[in-house]
Amino acid sequence: METKVLNVKGEEVGSVTLPEKVFSVKPSKTFLHEVTTIYLNNQRRGQAHTKGRSEVSGGGHKPWKQKHTGRARAGSIRSPLWRHGAIAHGPVRHSHVVDIPRRKAKLALAHALSARAASGALLVLDSVAVDGGKTKQVAQMLKALKARTKSLIVIEAHDKGLATASRNIPDLLIMLPGQLNAYAVLNCDKLIVTKGALEKLSTRWN
Repeated sequence: METKVLNVKGEEVGSVTLPEKVFSVKPSKTFLHEVTTIYLNNQRRGQAHTKGRSEVSGGGHKPWKQKHTGRARAGSIRSPLWRHGAIAHGPVRHSHVVDIPRRKAKLALAHALSARAASGALLVLDSVAVDGGKTKQVAQMLKALKARTKSLIVIEAHDKGLATASRNIPDLLIMLPGQLNAYAVLNCDKLIVTKGALEKLSTRWN
């Protein structure tokens, strides 16, 4: 599969062949839904917690004797039935993390990249060079590429200038090939990959 290579002005400067193992897989909606659901679940903190009967301070003695008081039986002032008592069946702190095998995550990434390539949302750039870390330069590049701010740029190595220039643009993500996952690819409007990053990404399937 061949696609054109653009520069930061949106002009065609060449072409590149996309590896079939990565960009020519028939994407499965069911599989991608499963993987993205796992990814979103893993982002949950799971910190909601209410105190059960054993965690509320106080209530270590019986309020009154069991019989002959004319009142209902009570064993503790921290019963869930009492004011200031414990919470019955409330949420407790626990992890929502679900492990996903590496091979499965890798296959899901290939499905997501293939879906992006098939829909025309994939752009390949010769390079992304930002001098001085100016946000205006990144904004002009996105405008020339007809990309919305909700875009994902994949670069081959960390670029401090690009990171500084793009941090004021909302919903714009900068990632390295090793950080890429299926959810990030599917969640963006435009996937912009540099030629160098494409080569590094292809080596993961060799």
